[in-house]
Formats: sequence, C-alpha cells, structure tokens
Amino acid sequence: MPSPQRIMLTPGEPAGIGPDIIAQIAQQAWPVELVVVSDPDLLLERAKAIGLPLQLSLCHAEETPLPHQAGRLKYVSVPLNEKVVPGKLNPANAHYVLRTLELAAEWCLQKKADAVVTGPVHKGVINDAGIPFTGHTEFFAQCAGVKDTVMLFVVDQLKVALATIHVPLARVPLTLTKDSLQTTLTILHDSLQKYFRISSPRLLVCGLNPHAGEGGYLGREEIDIIEPVIAALRKQHYHIDGPLAADTIFTPMYLREADAILAMYHDQALPLVKYIGFGNAVNVTLGLPFVRTSVDHGTALDVAGTGKADAGSLLAAIRLAIQIT
Repeated sequence: MPSPQRIMLTPGEPAGIGPDIIAQIAQQAWPVELVVVSDPDLLLERAKAIGLPLQLSLCHAEETPLPHQAGRLKYVSVPLNEKVVPGKLNPANAHYVLRTLELAAEWCLQKKADAVVTGPVHKGVINDAGIPFTGHTEFFAQCAGVKDTVMLFVVDQLKVALATIHVPLARVPLTLTKDSLQTTLTILHDSLQKYFRISSPRLLVCGLNPHAGEGGYLGREEIDIIEPVIAALRKQHYHIDGPLAADTIFTPMYLREADAILAMYHDQALPLVKYIGFGNAVNVTLGLPFVRTSVDHGTALDVAGTGKADAGSLLAAIRLAIQIT
C-alpha cells in the first residue's frame, strides 16, 4: 500500500486563532499525516488554555508518513522570537510567521510533503515589522519561483477565481491586461482539469464595469481587453462565456452552466463567497508546483485562547487538500 499523504499546516499569526484551530482539528483521526510548522510550546500552551489534550512529536523528513492519530500531532520546530499573548499582536514575531511559511513550502518543493494548508496571517503586523508582505499567494509564488498564480475560492459546488488579487481598486483597470487575463484563464482551466477532474471546464467571466460596460458607455475594458481574450480562447476550444454583468452572473440560471466563475477583482467575488459559506469556504492557490489551501477567515484576535474559535474552514481546507492531491 502507498504511504499516506503528508500535509503541512501553518498556524499563521501566533496571537490569533491559528494555534487554537490547529489544536481542535488534531483531536480527530485523519487518513493523512498532519505536520504543523510552529513553535511547539505555543501549541501546547494554547491547547492547555482551551482545555484540549495534545501530544507533540518531532517530524523527520525521511520518516514514512503515518495517518494522524487523534490527540497527537507531528511538528517541525520554528522558535518564536518573543512569547505570545493571545490577542496581542507583536511585530517581533513577524519573521517567525514567514519562516513557518518558508519551511512548509520547502518541504513541498523538495517532495517531502504533498500540500500546505495555511492558517490566517495578519498582513498589517508583518508590514509593521518592516517586511513588505501582501499575502500568502504572492509569498508562495516567490518561494517557488513562479510568476503567475491564481486565487480560487471553493464553497460547496461554487468555484470563483480572481483575475486580480490584492490590488487597490483604483489600480485594477491598470493591472488587468490581455496577457494577464489569458494567463489567469489558462491556469484556471488547466487546474480544474488537473485537481477537480473536470475534462472540459465551463467558465464564465465577469465584466469589470457595471452591466459589463453597457456596450462601452460605462467603460471599455470589456471591449478592449476581456472580449478579445475570450474570443481567442474559444478558438482554442475553451468553453467560456462573457463578459457578463457581475450583478447577475451569480444567479442560479448562470451557475447551472458553470464549473467556475472568474471575477475581475477581490471584492467583486469575496462578499458573495463569504455570505454563502463563511467558515466553510476554502482558498486554493493555483499555478504553484504544490497544492496550497487556506482558511477563508482572519486572525480573530478577540477570541484567541478562549475556546470559541470555529475550526470549520480549516477542516474544509484540509479535506480539499487531501482530495486534490
């Protein structure tokens, strides 16, 4: 029998709920080996604070992965720079956060692990430490030496990708080009085939402007950028339609015909995704040489260490990582 998958977990911001939800999901058995990249004392202290039993054992890369046992957890050690107080951000631990991400990526790139599942980070405190950081997606792309990635959100049967990611709204029209849009649609199409086993994906594309530009009266990005790219990909036998008005594309009439939707910018899609499935949605980075999934929520500093954190999104992210690897 083949060895089970090895899934790397990163708790994210140490003062947030990442350590809490890691301790929660460790309480059940898994058919894969879960390995958390963290300061072990942080995990033990947080598990104790929320009243959960947890036993840790150091993971060695050369070991054959074994299925996760309830109440136990393998770990790769990264020491904190300063002791953590739940709910209190500390820029001194920003380098610790990034080091956990680096190690998780390294294990996957070196084929020591099969996927990375990430907990929530706090971008602001990392930048406060003097480190330019816009998000996991861009960070892992840099680690892997990959130029182009795509952010995909999965909630139930709905799959929504983004043409631009963490870009100020005023810069979205400048960031959206024919080349970038074609690359995004190609990565999305190929990843749906590879990871979700959809042989001929059906894609719908949002317009950028209200009413998809209203024939140019509300903006020309649809005419000058989006429509030519869609036409070119149709000639390559892509099943793709658009640009469609974003205020109607998410209605049942359209969703029945789509395997995935491409939105033009972050807040064109995310309000709907989080309304439908907040706490159960999963963020997937497409285009990396390894699988990366993530929770759909933030650090929730106000409930860190209280036992009130909901691990639903982390559970969904691990299950999806297992499925697509």
